[in-house]
Amino acid sequence: MESFGYSVFEFGAVGDGVTDDTAAIQKGINFLAERGGGKLLFPYTRGGYRVASPGIEEIDGRPLRSQLYIPRGIHNIQLEGEMPCKLLYSYQVRPKDDGYNDPTRFGGQRRINVRIFSDWTPPEEHDPTARPWSILSAPQGDGYAGRFSVDAFSIFNLEFAVKLDKDKMYPTQGAVNLGNVSRANVENSQFCLSENVGDTELEKELLHNPCHVAGLIMSNDQNDDNVLHNVAAQGFRYGFVLGEHVVADYLYVHNCEEGITFHDASHLSVINHIVAQHNAVILSTTDVELYGNKKGRCNVIVGSLNFECGTGLLPAVDQLQYGVRDTENRLRGWLYWHKPWGNEEFPVLGAENFVVTQFGYGAEPSPTPAQQ
Repeated sequence: MESFGYSVFEFGAVGDGVTDDTAAIQKGINFLAERGGGKLLFPYTRGGYRVASPGIEEIDGRPLRSQLYIPRGIHNIQLEGEMPCKLLYSYQVRPKDDGYNDPTRFGGQRRINVRIFSDWTPPEEHDPTARPWSILSAPQGDGYAGRFSVDAFSIFNLEFAVKLDKDKMYPTQGAVNLGNVSRANVENSQFCLSENVGDTELEKELLHNPCHVAGLIMSNDQNDDNVLHNVAAQGFRYGFVLGEHVVADYLYVHNCEEGITFHDASHLSVINHIVAQHNAVILSTTDVELYGNKKGRCNVIVGSLNFECGTGLLPAVDQLQYGVRDTENRLRGWLYWHKPWGNEEFPVLGAENFVVTQFGYGAEPSPTPAQQ
């Protein structure tokens, strides 16, 4: 036992990027669940922690669909890497001679994060109401409308990287699904793809993903504590899938078809700052009961949003269509947006009850009578 935590090495993990560490990581999580909680530490390794075992459809008769799982129960577990993640890999496709291939810039996955990566390809699931595949999840439970099975779970300083099928050019699983965790806390972490399709050797672009997978899914309905700080999602159909009681300090969303989507937020959710680059839609509400979550009123405040639209750059699937898309007018609250260069467009679809203001061009938004 290390100071204030157990090392994943104690449970047999190698972290060389070759050995399948699935069983060792799971053994550590199970140990902490049995003792009621604790911290599982992931020391930095250049190879990263490979998760290669096939996903589990269900555990103890409960829907799961992930390679690693958080056991059901009243416990408080934290997975923590050795140091905070450096955010941002570029999934834009750029010419080799445009100056962006300098390794000191965005390009390349330089393996300087504590990295848990999957190289398993799950079967495709095209039903948006079905449970998606993920590297890590908690099984479906019985607690409240969120079907919670786990009381509390945290992720600090970790990168979860999902396998990109280089023939299909989209992932068939998401990174982490905390939908069935009542209280979730994520800090200094990143959820991304295993390959960089922009500044590196692939020279391919991401394509539309028929699988409704997400970088990070936070708690479902009737949770009471969802906190995110300095968290990035890149390369998924949905970057973040959120509900109520969310407080986020800094979210980075990049190359997603829908960057941040809310299904329901009857209790207020607040995002202090978003950096969004090359997303087809930046902020949205669900058009269907995504993963079985009801479609409800979404009370959301976004303090500030800084974005780049990606117009004219590949991948085409992530060029900006809407800054806000809320076809059923379920959003209540406001958003400040800023674009540092180019055309100052921020297309909005629906969102009749949501105040959208360009930074520096109006007074601070205030709620309308319908929002009060």
